[in-house]
Amino acid sequence: MNNENVNPNEMNIVERVKAPTPKFFKTLRTIGLALAAVGGTILAAPIALPVGLIAAAGYVTLAGGVLTAVSQTAVDNSQNKNSENEDT
Repeated sequence: MNNENVNPNEMNIVERVKAPTPKFFKTLRTIGLALAAVGGTILAAPIALPVGLIAAAGYVTLAGGVLTAVSQTAVDNSQNKNSENEDT
């Protein structure tokens, strides 16, 4: 589907994920993935760790997952604005 002429408010979730992502949100997505990986690594550690560290790792994993998901659904509609300006 051609996303250049689609209003971001009228997109479904699949279209939003497939649409181009702004650079800032790409950076946040990478940070979120890193947080989720670190938290998951601590949770999966084969050694006994303090309960507080395990709890914190769970929160870090959750925060990383949410940050990644929200960042992925951000839509760069600067191309849409440029094409609207060219038409007028």
